[in-house]
Formats: sequence, C-alpha cells, structure tokens
Amino acid sequence: MRSKTVLISGAGVAGPTLAYWLNAAGFETTIVERAPRLRTGGYVIDFWGLGYDIAERMGLAAGLGSVGYHIREFRVVGGQGQRLAGFGTKAFDALTGGRFITLRRSDLSKLLLEAADSSSEVLFDDEIVSLREQTDSVRVQFRVAGERDFDLVVGADGLSSNVRTLAFGPQAQFEKRLGYSVAAFEVQGYRPRDKDVYVIHNEPGRMVGRVALRNDRTLFLFVFADDDPRPSPHDFAAQRRILQATFGSARWECAQILDRLDDVTELYFDRVSQIKMDKWSHGRVALVGDAAFCVSLLAGQGSALAMTAAYALGGELAKADGDYHAAFRAYERLLRPFIAKKQKGAERFSAAFAPRTGWGLLLRNQVVKACAIPAVARFAFSRDITDTLRLPDYVWPALERIR
Repeated sequence: MRSKTVLISGAGVAGPTLAYWLNAAGFETTIVERAPRLRTGGYVIDFWGLGYDIAERMGLAAGLGSVGYHIREFRVVGGQGQRLAGFGTKAFDALTGGRFITLRRSDLSKLLLEAADSSSEVLFDDEIVSLREQTDSVRVQFRVAGERDFDLVVGADGLSSNVRTLAFGPQAQFEKRLGYSVAAFEVQGYRPRDKDVYVIHNEPGRMVGRVALRNDRTLFLFVFADDDPRPSPHDFAAQRRILQATFGSARWECAQILDRLDDVTELYFDRVSQIKMDKWSHGRVALVGDAAFCVSLLAGQGSALAMTAAYALGGELAKADGDYHAAFRAYERLLRPFIAKKQKGAERFSAAFAPRTGWGLLLRNQVVKACAIPAVARFAFSRDITDTLRLPDYVWPALERIR
C-alpha cells in the first residue's frame, strides 16, 4: 500500500467517518480538531438515506436510536401561538422505510468519533498552519504539535475549511451565499414545551423555531435574511446584537427566547452558503463533506452527504491500494452528479424557511397545509428525500480488527 498515513482535519461528521473506513482499510489515521474538545451545542438535523445506511454499516443503529428523536409534527404558529399550518411526519417514515430520525448534530459527531477513536490518533486544540507537498508526502506544520509528514491530507473541516484555503485558495472563490444566516442555542427549563413537535414562527425574512430535547432542554433555531457580504462575526457579543436587532420586534415567544441568551454558554452562528469547486483534490490533498461541496445547512442532508462522501473516499483509496490519483478521480466520478443534484434542491428549499415577503409566507404556509394530506406530502418530498445513488460494496480487510 503506497499511501499509508492520512491526516484528517476536522472531528465533526465527515472526518471521523472517513477515519473509521480508512482504519478498516488498513490505513493509519490522525484527526486534528481546532476545538479543545468535542462540541456539544449546535443544531438538530434530520437524518435518513445513505447516511443512515453508512451508520448501520458502522454498527451505530442502536446509538442513533438512543440519542435521536422521532418528531411527529411540524407546526407553523402565528404571533399569538395559534396554529396556522402543519403536517405529520408519517410521510417521511413511509418514504424512508421507517429509517428517519432527528438528532443533535453534536450527538452524531460523538457517535462517529467514538467509533473511530480506538484506531485513530486524535489531536484536539490544534490545527494545520501550513501544508507543503513533497515528492512522497505532505509536510504539515501544526500550531501546537510541530512538523510531521503524512502520505495524504484530507480537509473535513466544514464550510470555512482551513485546508481548502491552504491548498486551493481563498474561500471567496468557491462560496455561493444563499442570502440567509442561522443561529442556534440550547437552554434548560424553557416553557412552553411541546414534546416531539417542531414549532416555528415566521415573519417576513425571519424565522425562529424550537424543539424539546431530553433532560428538559430546548433548542432554538433562528433563520434570517442576510445579504451582508462580510463574514459572520465570531464573538458572542456581536452575534447576540445581531439576533436582538433582527428578532427584537418579532412576536410569538421571541422576546422570551432572546432573554434566555443570558443563560447561553455556546451559540452556533453562521451564514447559509454552498461550496462549489471544479476539483476536490490537489496533489496529495483532498476535501470531503462541506469543505468540498457544502449544500447548505438548511438543506437538511449535509451530515448524511458528508458521511456518504467519506465512505466513498475511504473505499476508493482502499480499492486503489493507496494510489491516491486513481482514488481521487474515482471518488469524484461517483459523487459529482449526485452532489450537484442535491445542491440544486437545496437552493430551492432554503428560501422556504424564511420567505422575505408576506405573500411568500402565505404561499409557503399553504404548501405546508397541503402536506397534511399524506399523498401530497409523499409527492412533495419524494424527490429530495429519496437517494438514487447506489453505494459500492468495498473490501475492508481490517474491519474486524477495529470493531
């Protein structure tokens, strides 16, 4: 095997998934993560399709069941909390064969990292400072761990990928902003509390939703129109000011929700964007997941697609016996048409969260009402819910050893 050691930047979803399958193929993997520890906050995701298939192949089906939620209703409410529209989720169960679950992205990340951790070196609170490709390796300079050589480097470090910037150039070349930003946080003991219901309230250009979690916790998600070309702020005070300025005049429970920012220790805040690249690899460096092809947070499938791409990249490297040129080409041939279709669907879907006009809101709510009819829901969602890509069955010579 000509390429044996692989450095993976990012311990979110794509990174641990790739590490697991590379370990199963007999590679030696190192994961580097900028955060000092695994993140616990963030937002909830709907999880189904190929991502669910791969989680099952990793032996994580029981884990998904223990940390996940079975949301039974999506509900739109007005300024006084009155129900305006909504539908049950049985259509999703029918379209996915009952393999549809909602869970915190951080919980999925934890399951994946635990699966990879026994066979991977994990470096928290560190990051790649520079990459220098050599004849037979990549010389990596870490912020903390000094210099080391690896056969391959993979960026699995999300929308604002540091590896992509170092190896391919500035993010502005590849990012397509969709005109929205998002924020999310959790609090303890919030009331009212609607179990297994995703409740949202809209006003033109802004949406806030809440979902009840275990241990009396509630997650809030904010989506709002944002055409500011500047990067999203990183400091909590600036993020809080934006949320208060955007939602301070909104009705429903918005004032009460914003008051709970005083209790927040971790706030997710980012723009809604896609990443579009002509190539996902350059020499011995490759990208996977959002770093390569972010479909946007609001698409609902980012984590599943990240796992799909990680599985395929690991499998193609195993199949090519470490010939990374051949593996990277096969990886892109397999996934590019599938990802392009998902990105087109995400662009259609993102504006439905926070229509910018009253007329747009009314139309969106009428569509939501119609989806209360099971046949309509199946028709409306089948195109984006059903995955058409068939996963190859790769050979994993070390799979039994890592389990």
